[in-house]
Amino acid sequence: MMKTVETVTGPIPVEQLGKTLIHEHFIFGYPGYQGDVTLGPFNEEEALEAAIGVARLMQSYGVETVVDPTPNECGRNPLFLKKISEATGLQIICATGYYYEGEGAPPYFKMRQGLGSAEEEIYEMFKIEITEGIAGTGIKPGIIKLASSKDEISEYEKMFFRSAARVQKETGIVILTHTQEGTMGPEQAKLLIEQGADPSKIIIGHMCGNTNPDYHKEVLGQGVRIGFDRFGIQVLVGAPFDQERVATLMTLIDEGYENQILLAHDSVNIWLGRPPVMNEQVTQIMENWHPAHIFKNILPTLRENGITEKQIDKMLGVNAISLFAGEPVKVN
Repeated sequence: MMKTVETVTGPIPVEQLGKTLIHEHFIFGYPGYQGDVTLGPFNEEEALEAAIGVARLMQSYGVETVVDPTPNECGRNPLFLKKISEATGLQIICATGYYYEGEGAPPYFKMRQGLGSAEEEIYEMFKIEITEGIAGTGIKPGIIKLASSKDEISEYEKMFFRSAARVQKETGIVILTHTQEGTMGPEQAKLLIEQGADPSKIIIGHMCGNTNPDYHKEVLGQGVRIGFDRFGIQVLVGAPFDQERVATLMTLIDEGYENQILLAHDSVNIWLGRPPVMNEQVTQIMENWHPAHIFKNILPTLRENGITEKQIDKMLGVNAISLFAGEPVKVN
């Protein structure tokens, strides 16, 4: 039976994914942006023009698929993504899911948690969106997005992890996570697997926030995949410099883990509300936070250090196909 993955324009065979960026946001807004519409209105025509430009930039480097894991409460807009895809031919996979407690919108489900109904309702939300589509659009997510806090998975966040594992057992959907400041990767994997989730369909995201190879191996040893998916983000949110990420990545590749690693930038290309204002120093540090950075700057460095085209192809495509196909990884 042919394995497929849902994109915003419908299901495709997993073999059709091609070169893939596993974690990029076309549009994103921190909850609260909805209250700043006087000075930060959303102009869809302008946003769409800019987003199409970003998509074509990605395509100029051979990218065929982008996973956009914007959480439900952070401006997820599947119809907008569909317009980008239809205009460019770029395959876009969207998400169902919620952000971590500190930067998400917890009051809604925390209130319902207090009433005792939240976890079942989260499960129902995931299940209906995956099987029937998002908010009457008919567009189905290809992943569940989960997130945890720095140094803990809060009780609020655990509801989403448990519900996601339950839904994954029923639907086979991929689970993609956010780890905060290089923490809780091993714990996320352990919690999901204990709840019955399939490790071959889990990717623990933002692992490049941690530069200790042993931390990575603790996650990789559980049979999941990981994202080195924040290239270009430096210093902010506790992020390391790219050269530290590259050094850690090189160590893991040298030890044979290239089948479990996927690359991206976690770029935000259009901010909902007013875009953040960065001072000159931060702007300079973050100047490479854009979806061409890996291709222009990181891959040449990897090649100079002996990483082969076959290894690069795995981290930018082959491993994505294996993830969405649910192919088990060989654990070192």
